[in-house]
Amino acid sequence: MRKIDLLNPPEIIRQSHWRDRYETKVSQWLRPWNGEEDLEVGLIGLPLSKTSISISGASTTPNVLRELFANVTTYNIDHDVDLQELKAYDLGDIQMHMTDLLRCHTHIEQGLNNVYKALPKLFPILVGGDHSVTCPSVKAFKKRYKGKVGIVQLDSHMDVRNLEDGGPTNGTPIRGLIESGTVEGCHIAQIGLHSFANSKHYREYAQSKGITAFTARQVAREGIETLVDESMKIAGNGTEAIYVTVDMDVLDQAYAPGVPAMVAGGMTSWQLLDAVYLLGQNPKVLGFDVVCVDPMQDYRRATVRMTLHVLLTFLTGYMNRKACSNEKDNGRDEK
Repeated sequence: MRKIDLLNPPEIIRQSHWRDRYETKVSQWLRPWNGEEDLEVGLIGLPLSKTSISISGASTTPNVLRELFANVTTYNIDHDVDLQELKAYDLGDIQMHMTDLLRCHTHIEQGLNNVYKALPKLFPILVGGDHSVTCPSVKAFKKRYKGKVGIVQLDSHMDVRNLEDGGPTNGTPIRGLIESGTVEGCHIAQIGLHSFANSKHYREYAQSKGITAFTARQVAREGIETLVDESMKIAGNGTEAIYVTVDMDVLDQAYAPGVPAMVAGGMTSWQLLDAVYLLGQNPKVLGFDVVCVDPMQDYRRATVRMTLHVLLTFLTGYMNRKACSNEKDNGRDEK
């Protein structure tokens, strides 16, 4: 059995006593990895929320998400895709330090470096945690692909706060990536930004760095498909790979009551699901995270459930990407 340093096995393993020979639950499919089986996709928890500006229990999200695995099936009826055909496992969580926040970020970066070295073909599905986890995660992602990388961010906030006033927080991941030279602003596209959730100064900073921003109002008026297409072109122009980060506060407060920073007039559930499906289809998208859910503030786990659907819908797009690639390969073989 392979053991990866700084990666702990899942704390919660949820199984349902109910069995139906014609139905597969996510808990039956997305099982803990035993360190030996081949896998293509790996779920990894990043349970950190001490760096959140708002009070947040986002560190509990990976385990609360696992508790819901037995409640949903692997079949996407809209796209006629069954995810159980995908070799995916739950790898567990990156080990966090109890009090040292910067060490937690170091653990995330080094832990993911270790994962990518041990499993070079793995597609990572990362579950936060607050949005601060994206900065060390993308740093590991950049090392993996060596060349330039792009980011598509679905979020109400720009996340370019200065690093002097409070250090690395859930409001600074994009600033941290730019200031560290990890990602260039011209390769970052943000979708769903919201009025009264950002400042004019930070918008001007983002513009000065070449970041492309699409607001929630633009999503409502221009359509999510158009903006996702534009964002992929921006993030993919001259880059080796694209990293997708989804902050669940991009949703309107009616759809996401369990986020630390709720907004009125945000995106709808279907706009977000359509967005992640399209992003999952793009062959240049090679990393994905979803962050900023607080199960302690979540009515009937509504936001955590939505987070699980976001994750599964992204993987639906990923599976359709594979199917299209296989069809092309078969076509070349026939010629």
